[in-house]
Amino acid sequence: MRINKNKKLKLLKEMLRIRQIETSIAKKYKDQEMRCPVHLSVGQEAIAVGICQNLNKKDKIVTAHRSHAHYLAKGGSLKKMIAELHGKVTGCAKGFGGSMHLIDLNAGVAAAVPIVGSTIPIGAGIAWANKLSKKKDEIVVIFFGDGATEEGVFFESLDFASLHNLPILFVCENNNYSVYSHISKRQFKKRDLVKIGNSHGINSIRINGNSVEKVFLTSKKIIKKIRKDSKPHLIELETFRNLEHCGPNNDDSLNYRNIKYLNTWKKKCPLLIYKKQLKKNKILTNKNFEFFTKNISTEIENAFIFAKKSKFPKKKYLKKYIYA
Repeated sequence: MRINKNKKLKLLKEMLRIRQIETSIAKKYKDQEMRCPVHLSVGQEAIAVGICQNLNKKDKIVTAHRSHAHYLAKGGSLKKMIAELHGKVTGCAKGFGGSMHLIDLNAGVAAAVPIVGSTIPIGAGIAWANKLSKKKDEIVVIFFGDGATEEGVFFESLDFASLHNLPILFVCENNNYSVYSHISKRQFKKRDLVKIGNSHGINSIRINGNSVEKVFLTSKKIIKKIRKDSKPHLIELETFRNLEHCGPNNDDSLNYRNIKYLNTWKKKCPLLIYKKQLKKNKILTNKNFEFFTKNISTEIENAFIFAKKSKFPKKKYLKKYIYA
């Protein structure tokens, strides 16, 4: 399969958009107007963009605490997302959820939940409901980190999805860290997620998560197969987060990831590599890039203005959305 020029530029623009949005959030976070924790995906944009470019509006995604990139790549409203980070009633969760509870049903963003691994069975449940309702053309994509694969619900969901032939794409964004703990401190060195997936009867593959074209083409093929056969698949994508686990800062000073390691991965930045590749192939010009950057900056500025002008939820609604 080949990718045409317009799609290549679209992939770049979507990654650039997410990068600029998250960079703006990081810059403005110090103003103390966003009073929720933020987990940023700077360095991991190729996964969200590459996969979501193959999804339809009716397809559902579920994600975890590091959810901004998935929400935006699937078509979630930027204005509503920024308003949500400010706790405003115009937010995508009406100001009650914050960064870790993004939702946009119109775009197919079913849920973001910060409890590690918790969205995996939720995604399986949505796919099961789709199957019972005979919604044959809709699939579910579940995004989770390497730490979530250590939870019991991960194995239970794999088993259930395989047993019932559910149309799910399990997506593990493996950045090698669960908060500050390297994967070597948490998992047996010969543990193999692809083999685990295959052992449950789920076709599984591991690829470079920092190559947006590789992610796009691989997921395109797999998603097409899921729609045809209604069987689950799993992709493990190797990637890296540039910033600290939670918050807007670089964490070079914390010493759990040394400078050499950080610099090695930062040279593999999906946005910088793809920009360089497209310029080399004369698909992207400096003028194009400046035009994209300027338009995205205007969109971001308008989103923050919208958030600041919006109102906080009224006190009388504080107990409206709780069960007991």
